Parts: sequence; C-alpha cells; structure tokens
Amino acid sequence: MERETSDAAFGSVDRDGRLVSADRRLLSLQISGGGAQGGFLAIPQLANLARMARSLGILVSRSVVAADGALDLDLWVNARPEGDMVTLSVSGWKRREQVIVSADTMIERERDFAVLEADGAWQIDANFIVTALSPELITLIGGATAQSVGMPITRLVRLIENESDDLPLVLATMQRRPFVGQLAELRDMPHIQLVMSGIPKFDGEGGFAGYNGNYRLIDRQLVAVRSAVVPSTAVDDQFTKRLDAALRGPLAKIIADADEIGEVRSGPLRHNYVTYANDISSAGRHLLGLVDDLVDLQAVELPGFRIETESVDLADLARRASGLLRVRAGDNGVRIDPPHTDESVMAQGDFRRVLQIMVNLLSNAVRYSPQGSQIWLRTEQEGDLAAVIVADQGKGISAEDQLRIFDKFERVDPSEPGGSGLGLYISRRLARAMGGDISVDSAPGRGARFVLTLPSA
Repeated sequence: MERETSDAAFGSVDRDGRLVSADRRLLSLQISGGGAQGGFLAIPQLANLARMARSLGILVSRSVVAADGALDLDLWVNARPEGDMVTLSVSGWKRREQVIVSADTMIERERDFAVLEADGAWQIDANFIVTALSPELITLIGGATAQSVGMPITRLVRLIENESDDLPLVLATMQRRPFVGQLAELRDMPHIQLVMSGIPKFDGEGGFAGYNGNYRLIDRQLVAVRSAVVPSTAVDDQFTKRLDAALRGPLAKIIADADEIGEVRSGPLRHNYVTYANDISSAGRHLLGLVDDLVDLQAVELPGFRIETESVDLADLARRASGLLRVRAGDNGVRIDPPHTDESVMAQGDFRRVLQIMVNLLSNAVRYSPQGSQIWLRTEQEGDLAAVIVADQGKGISAEDQLRIFDKFERVDPSEPGGSGLGLYISRRLARAMGGDISVDSAPGRGARFVLTLPSA
C-alpha cells in the first residue's frame, strides 16, 4: 500500500540507476552512502526497489532499513515508474542508534550490496591487493587464480574518474566508507568496462581491512558470447552506428530487463511470467547475434579484406572461450574439457578474431551436443601450423552436408533451433584472412571434429 507522509523526501532515478535529482534529506543519505547527486544510487535497498519498479512497470512500496553512517534508518519507500525515470518517495526516517557496528550488521549490509545488479564479486585488502575474484572475471582476463589473487587491483583494471574528477574507490578508502559507481576498464581488454561497488571490511580491533565488492558490466553484451569481441577491421562506420542506434542498443536493453525479471532478483513472480521473460531474453539474444553477424559479414566481404596478425596463444584462447561458454554448456548438461592451464601453443593471428572463431565453434558444439555428453578442446603443433580442435559427441554431419555448412546462410537442419547460418561462413573467412583455415571431420552418429589451423608463431 502506498504511504505518503509530510516527512517524505523525493528523488528521481534514471534508466541507468543514477540519482539525477533529490531533496536535501535524500541527497544527504546518498552522500553518506558514498554517492553523489547525478551518480549511481548508493543505497542498495533503494536501488533494488527502483530496478524492480522499472522492470515490472508498477508502483512498488516497501519498508527498508538503510545505513546512515553509524546509524540505521527505518524507511518507507515508494518507487513509481514514470517514462524512463523512477520517482522515489522516502518517508519514515526513524533512527535506530548503534554504538558499534557488529559483525552481524556488517554481514547484513554486505548482503544488501549483493542484491545490486552484479555480474561478479571481488575483494581487496587495505593495500589494494586482490584477495578474491570471481572465476568468470579471472577467465575473462585470461589469468589463473594464483596469478590474479595477490596482485594489486590496479594491475588488473584501470580506474576511471567520475564526473567530479574523483575516484570513488580511492575517496571511499580515505574515509573508510562504502562506495558505488567506480568505473574501470580491463587493462588487457579496454573495450570491456565495469561499474564497481564496495563495502569496507574491518578487523577484530575495528581497523580498516579492505573492501568486499561487486562489479557489473555497463553493457552486459560485452561479455555475451558474440559481443565479447569487437571488429578489428575497418568497416562502414555509419552502417555500424545506424545498427547501434536502431537495433543493438534497444535489444541490449530488452535483454537486460528480461534477464532481471527472469532471474527473480527482486521478489516472487508467477512462474509463467518468468518463462515469458526468459523467452524474451532468448529471442533478443538471437536478434542481437544476427546484428553482429551482419556487421561481420560486411567486413569479411570487403574487397582486399585482411587482418593484422600477432603472436597469440591458442591454448589460452581456447580456455577463454571455454570460460565464456561454461554456463551455457552447464545449463544444457554438457561438460567442456579445455586445454590444461600449463599448455601453450603459439600461432600467428588476431587475438579477438581467433577468440570469435573459437567461441563460434564451441557454441555450435554446445548447441548440438546431447545432455550428459562432453566437448574436448585440444591444441596441436606440427611443422609450420598450429591448430585447435573442437570435438563433440553430437549426432554428426553427413559428407554431403559437410560441403555446404561453410556456405552463407546454410544450416544442416533449418528446422532445429540455431543461428543465422552465417557463423561458420564468417569464421572460415576470418581464418583464411589470417593465413589459416577451418576444416571438419564427421560422420552421422559419431560427433563432429572442427579444426582451426593458423600459421605457427
């Protein structure tokens, strides 16, 4: 039930979760939480309600407890969607004095931060040394746990100043306070940016011990299978920009909102609503993949298309592709067996394009593998060629079909769910532009074995 009182404070949150306007009292709470007007909403409970209202398109009213320095506040929050904005009405403001911050309270606050839209977690000590990192992020940066943990966080990511020319993580560390909205980009993959949030840790004597935090991707599609790589060859920039404005941006928003509803992060939903949301997300990803295929198709069919190459580790790239597809494979009941962590096979190629090819081959293997089966990725080196082999236990491909699967818009069985019929065509064109090739060895009922070859480094 909606409840408005004379002590209500009002504010507005935009579609990106930023507090664009706020009354004095609400702004004070935002600043106390480590945020600022115009920055990401720093009170996790309010941020969660704003996302819920936007996703469901209805007024959401709820009682919450929020931290204000050493105090906890009992608040009543109304979150109402209005176009692209969500208006907040916050009333109550009953203070519950806390002389010390207990371990239980800290755990509860950490749990509040976990309800933020997070793609993973991280931890650092008081000296900014990484003490824990989500496996997904370790896979993305291409390292191992032993290499990433124990390293300064600034060796993994580059912190980006906000609108006030501040670094929220550094500023919060000086004040021993929570923070939100720290932008960062991966050192080795600067096209992937993160938004980091954190809550301080304290030792048994009350001393500052670092941060427990979460991160989310500004655009989730940057680590979705096809969008994890960006074109490295010049194409018609206006064409790409028109696609971004007309299709890619809106589709990414639809997918993100559908995922949020489908994952039921913000409370119980009727089962059929969750199913609808998952269907919407799946259809959106299919269309987004088609958009990416069209951009790549334009690139590989340009006269004189070529790719600048460098020395790349095929075993490392195979492990990265496995990490990107691990969740999807698990959902399908399929196990991926990547190359061992100490294996290395060097070749000449473009890092992002080789990763794109491997992801395409591996995603096809996952799609057509039966539940309970396994996919193997193996690397070989012979003479002046290096190779990656993707082998599955699917139903196999007949000899006549093997001749046409690399053609444009061709699929073995169009009646089965799948992609656009462009993936293998584009992948082979990319491989050949790097001086390599893709071949297939298969027979009906005996699985398929795709081999990507490139010149040895």
